[in-house]
Amino acid sequence: MVLAVSLVRRCSRTACGRPAVATLTYVYADSTAVLGPLATYAEPHCYDLCAEHAERLTAPRGWEVVRLALGSAAPPLPVDDLEALADAVREAARPAEGGWAEPAGSGGRRGHLRVLRGTDG
Repeated sequence: MVLAVSLVRRCSRTACGRPAVATLTYVYADSTAVLGPLATYAEPHCYDLCAEHAERLTAPRGWEVVRLALGSAAPPLPVDDLEALADAVREAARPAEGGWAEPAGSGGRRGHLRVLRGTDG
């Protein structure tokens, strides 16, 4: 028996097999659902949605939905802007006074963001 492996990411909604075009991320601290372009790679805490489910998305009562442009018309951010954005996200994720404990065996890893340095500097 030969199994075919699809490289196309599919919609996360149950019983929907359409190709994903957007990624949904919940920001629980801000009661916000962010719907944006399909993420570069699948993350376990994000949901990939097809065009139909992305269009019909609603959030729980009291939550805000932020819809980012799904097209690829936006130019890439300069490296300095990307680093500033990553720094802002890290700062927002820092706990208030009192700190937090790293889970056992985490190796000090505190997130999924990565900064990739370019060859020009």
